[in-house]
Amino acid sequence: MIKEEFVQAAIGEVPVDLLLKNGKLINVLSSRIVQVDVAIYKGYVVGFGDYKSKEVIDLKGKYIAPGFIEGHIHIESSMVTPERFALSVVPRGTTTVIADPHEIANVLGIDGIKYMVESAKIVPLNLFIMIPSCVPATSMETSGAVLDHKTIEILLKEEWAIGLAEMMNFPGVIYRDKEVMAKLKAANGKVIDGHAPMLRGKELSAYIGAGIRSDHETISLEEAQEKLDKGMFLMIREGSTAKNLKTLFPVITKENNWRIMVVSDDLHPEDIVEKGHLDYHISLLIKEGLDVITALKMVTINPATYFRLYDLGAVAPGYRADMVILSDLENFTPTMVIKDGEKVAENGILLKSVKPFKGEIPENSVFMGTVTPDQFRIPAKSEKARVIEVIPGQIITKQKILPIKIEGDVALPDLDKDILKVAVIERHKETGNIGLGFVKGFGLKKGAIASSVAHDSHNIVIIGTNDMDMFYAAMELASQGGGLVAIEDGAVIDVLPLPIAGLMSDKPVETLKDQLKSLHKAVREMGCSLPDPFMAMSFIALPVIPELKITDKGIVDVNKFEIVELFVKE
Repeated sequence: MIKEEFVQAAIGEVPVDLLLKNGKLINVLSSRIVQVDVAIYKGYVVGFGDYKSKEVIDLKGKYIAPGFIEGHIHIESSMVTPERFALSVVPRGTTTVIADPHEIANVLGIDGIKYMVESAKIVPLNLFIMIPSCVPATSMETSGAVLDHKTIEILLKEEWAIGLAEMMNFPGVIYRDKEVMAKLKAANGKVIDGHAPMLRGKELSAYIGAGIRSDHETISLEEAQEKLDKGMFLMIREGSTAKNLKTLFPVITKENNWRIMVVSDDLHPEDIVEKGHLDYHISLLIKEGLDVITALKMVTINPATYFRLYDLGAVAPGYRADMVILSDLENFTPTMVIKDGEKVAENGILLKSVKPFKGEIPENSVFMGTVTPDQFRIPAKSEKARVIEVIPGQIITKQKILPIKIEGDVALPDLDKDILKVAVIERHKETGNIGLGFVKGFGLKKGAIASSVAHDSHNIVIIGTNDMDMFYAAMELASQGGGLVAIEDGAVIDVLPLPIAGLMSDKPVETLKDQLKSLHKAVREMGCSLPDPFMAMSFIALPVIPELKITDKGIVDVNKFEIVELFVKE
């Protein structure tokens, strides 16, 4: 905006474009709610009070709040494209998203990142990108691409790139891995997000001292307090699998709330449709006892401040006119959404027409090579093995040393003890890598389930009661180009295709929600006890979250940060 033109409009020398009359402004800068008229000119707020305007909207006492800002999310976890995601969350008040395209970057590299950016341009949403820092997350897995420090340095020069995304390789920081340190140096002067579950003491100090200023992986109050005390911005995560808001809520105080925000990280279609997005997070904060203004700060001015988006996050002169209109302070799903001074949604309906995406859509990304049923066979090397135990509602897992069912010289699933077989098949470079192990906590009594969504390298992950159904599950995903599937006795019980990078669909989020519900129902009928088994399964292959994981290269002891033997000798 031309400053002189702004001054003319603010002083009243030229008519403004839009005047919101008779509204109650929730001012997150001064922590007050005041009756005021808001004047908007060329997409910016220019002043409060009476102005000559080309258009007037009488709010009749409704509340005006800043547009909501998502501080950390992997859009790919919604299983829909960026434009489909925006169509779902903008009517709920989300006007800005800071996304980490880590998932698609692990599959397609730079091309995947640019697809996310370009496909979001057709919708009324501010999309800013944090450049993935760990592609791959570790050397203990095979990804589809590599983003080294030189590539990161180039990408950070893009106008839509505002920082370096979550540095998951915290051991690499602490022990000063040369490539990790080069990545941090490349981001010097930019925002750098963290990812350091349970990191404490001197190691945490070293991690923060390397320039990392936030974390969304905090799971205990003591950990949260230490991170705040040592200067971090705390991202309280409330996603579809990891839900930390209730546990961490007591850490929020009047003095420190300005350094805290609420983020989603990973959000499935069912939750978006049935619960909402940041509107739902606000309601949760208030339900726990937080006041309205402070709750709003955590999804508006706080993330804007941390990410240095100084013209976003508030309704005040000089700020972009991104705002939501609320009928009351009990329901935080807006009756109207204004983006850059234009009314874009009303009563949950997007008003602005969206043109079809004209760019290239990245499909056909599942390349496993030849896979046979025999490759799922696990020769028994001992009577006991390391077993991955899932924890409902968390992405961390436990390492258990348990007796394994053995017939002849082959280790088998033990359905009575809920010990199932798990496999990870490399799907990017046809290496033939297949990691094999055991998992506890899913409760399957028959068949197999599989997914091409497997953080972070997104190889094919399969959990099953027998080798043949695991094999058929792999074959079905190969034919679909990726997705989620349930197999029983060699037959497809249900499938959700995700042909875009094996991660997303171009169907509406409501359609994905219905498909996912159907799939969950099918898996429950197979005996699974987890509410969201595919989300839980997707994190079993993430070797940067304690304690025990599995990749295409084998079993990973995350605490030791090394690949270990499946079987434990007496």
